[in-house]
Parts: sequence; structure tokens; C-alpha cells
Amino acid sequence: MARRKCGAQTLVFHSAPKIMSAATVVGPLEGEGPLGTCFDVVYPDQLAGHKSWEACERAMMKEAVSLALSKGGLTAEQVDFLLAGDLLNQIISCNFAARDLGIPFLGLYGACSSFAESLGLAASLVDAGFATHTLAAVSSHYGTSERQYRFPTEYGGQRPPHSQYTVTGSGAALVTSAAQAGKTQAVTHFTIGRVLDLGIKDPYEMGAAMAPAAADTLQRHLLDTGRTPTDYDLILTGDLASVGRNIMLELMDLAGIDIHANYDDCGCRIFDREQQPVFAGGSGCACAAVVTLGSVLKQMHDNDLQRVLVIATGALLSPLTYQQGETIPGVAHAIVLEQIEGGAQTGNG
Repeated sequence: MARRKCGAQTLVFHSAPKIMSAATVVGPLEGEGPLGTCFDVVYPDQLAGHKSWEACERAMMKEAVSLALSKGGLTAEQVDFLLAGDLLNQIISCNFAARDLGIPFLGLYGACSSFAESLGLAASLVDAGFATHTLAAVSSHYGTSERQYRFPTEYGGQRPPHSQYTVTGSGAALVTSAAQAGKTQAVTHFTIGRVLDLGIKDPYEMGAAMAPAAADTLQRHLLDTGRTPTDYDLILTGDLASVGRNIMLELMDLAGIDIHANYDDCGCRIFDREQQPVFAGGSGCACAAVVTLGSVLKQMHDNDLQRVLVIATGALLSPLTYQQGETIPGVAHAIVLEQIEGGAQTGNG
């Protein structure tokens, strides 16, 4: 039997679990950004007819999951497991969404790394034969996250230029072991990151807190797989934004690994920093999810990309810890997406 663990931190999925369908739901600012045409649903405002931001966020997750199921031609009863996460206390967005969806549920918290965590674990269950169909979903919302982690938006607090704008949105991916017709996108590797902490204490300085973990996970992934950056058409971090992206490049340069030609960050792609009031760029669970599932999968479907490494990044802070003077740990998990023929399997590399 082929070995499923490669090196110290990377899982190899030899059965190549396929992304059967995916769906994205976003807020108005995201819909007005450079990738606006890539998303399935754009809400008109931050409430979309709901009584609270929290209710709006859980509605976005339910809609993303329901739309992914519809695209895949499945019902909720045909899905073995739902793996989902969000940024709020007790992951209430996915908990309440799962209550209404009725799918066996595993709730995850990896902060903004939850997208790669959920998709990697969903693929793991399929590859190991524990499931035929799994769903991975995440959500975030500008209003809910600002209220929880910093200040309610009504407060009107001033934000520093290195701060980021939490993406309002949700992304869901339906993962299957079933053969698909024609070319499809598969999850072939999952590198599980370590928690690193370089002493950042400012809750607005997310990019700087997460970049070391992203660099560490990328280095480990390349070491585990024996690959080089040029083996990927695109290396994409989740939400380092402009500040963290520059730090990521510097850290990789110090490690002697050149990623300048094919590296970018979802937080830099989703908004137009020159035209939109987003400061350093995007952040949040949904940042990596909607960019990957909305834009990157489309590029792969159009044959513009064949193999992509997505490194979702998370700042593991809470209001309690940073108010007590604790530093902000970071974590990053990586998934490899590859364009394959619908029934194909992967090799060892």
C-alpha cells in the first residue's frame, strides 16, 4: 500500500479526492472588487435583510453549502460529513448552519487557516475511505469579526494602515471519491502547519503575525515533497495582505527559496487597495476560500493553471489574550490543487 504520509508534515492523497462542485457567496465590497464576476452570489449589503451581522454570516454559509450541493446534484442526506469553521466564539456561524443543514458535522477552528484545514481534512476522510462525499465550508464577516476582535464598527475607531479588512463571505467545496467526467480539480497533498509566534502583539498587525507560519509551512512542504516553487503555477497564501506578503517574500529569500515569479496572496487579490477602503488588504476565513473556490478554480478550469499550492494562514488570537498582553501565535496549512482527468489518481510525488 502506498505510503500516505510524506516527510514530517505532509499527507499525500493517492486517490486524488475531487472537488465535485464549489460555491461562493460574498458581500458588496467583495462583489465590487477585481474578482467580483467570479463569485456566485453577491449580497447587497452587510445585513441582507437579517436582524444581525451574525445571522447574515450564518445565512451566507448555508447558502454557499446549499449552492454547492445543487451544483453537484446531491442532497444533504447524501453527504457523509460537513467540516466547517468560522471566526466567532464557539464557531457559532457553522454550528447554527449545521443545525439547519442536518449533515453530520465536525466544527473546526484554525482562525483564517480554517479553509485549508477543512478542505484538507475533508479530502483525508475521502482518501482514507471513510466517506464518499464530504463538504468543507468556512465563513467570515466584516461586522462580526470587528465587533469580536477589535471594536464595533459603530465606535468609529481609527485603523492603522497595516490593518486589514475582513472579507464578508462564505465558500463551500463538495469533495468526492467518485470519478468525474473530463478534467477536474483534485486535492492531492495536505501539509499541516506548526504554530509559530514571533512576538507580535498588535491585533491589527495580522499579516506580520501570520507570515512566519506561512513561510515555515511552505519550506516544510517543499522539503517533504522534494518539489521546488517552479513545480507550481501559483503559490497563494490566504490573507497576509500587502504587509504580510512582503514579509513572506523576505523570509523565503532569507531561506534561499525564490518565489517571486509565482507567489501572490488572496488578501491582495480580492480587493483593489487603490480604489477600496481596505487598508493593507483582505483577511478572514472567507478570504482564502472565495478567492480559491471562485477565482483559482475557474482559472484551472480554463487551463490557465494546472497545479496550485494554497497556504491558508491564521492568527490564533482572542480579545482576552491580547488584552492580557499575550503575543499572537500564527499557523498555516497548505493544500495542493491539481488539474487531472476525472478518474485519474496521483503518484507519490
